[in-house]
Amino acid sequence: MDENEMNNNSQNDEMNGGENIISLKDENGNDVNFEFLDMINYENENYIVLLPADENAEDGDEVVILKQAKVDDGSDEEEYDSVEDEDTLNTIFDMFKEKYKDEFDFIDDDNDNK
Repeated sequence: MDENEMNNNSQNDEMNGGENIISLKDENGNDVNFEFLDMINYENENYIVLLPADENAEDGDEVVILKQAKVDDGSDEEEYDSVEDEDTLNTIFDMFKEKYKDEFDFIDDDNDNK
C-alpha cells in the first residue's frame, strides 16, 4: 500500500465499540479497515502498527507497519507509505513486541521452520 490516506474519526470509533478502527485507501482506491495498535518513533520517523480489521483477511493475524509520510498541503488527512526495508520493519516490530510483550501472545516464525 503506497501513500495511504488515514481517515480516523471518532464516529468510526464509536460505531466499532470503541476500538481504534481506521480506514485506509489502498493503491486501487478501495477502503481497507485496520485496528490501530501503536505509533512508534524510530530514527526521527513515525511508524504505525496496524492489525487488519477484516475477519476474512488472509493475513488477519499479521500486523502491518506503515511509515507516516510528510504532507504539506494543509489538509487534515495523514498519509502513510509502505516500508520496503526489511531491517527497519524487523526493528520496529521488535520494538512493538517488547512494548506489548505482556499484552499480546507473539508467535515466533523462526520456530515454525524447525
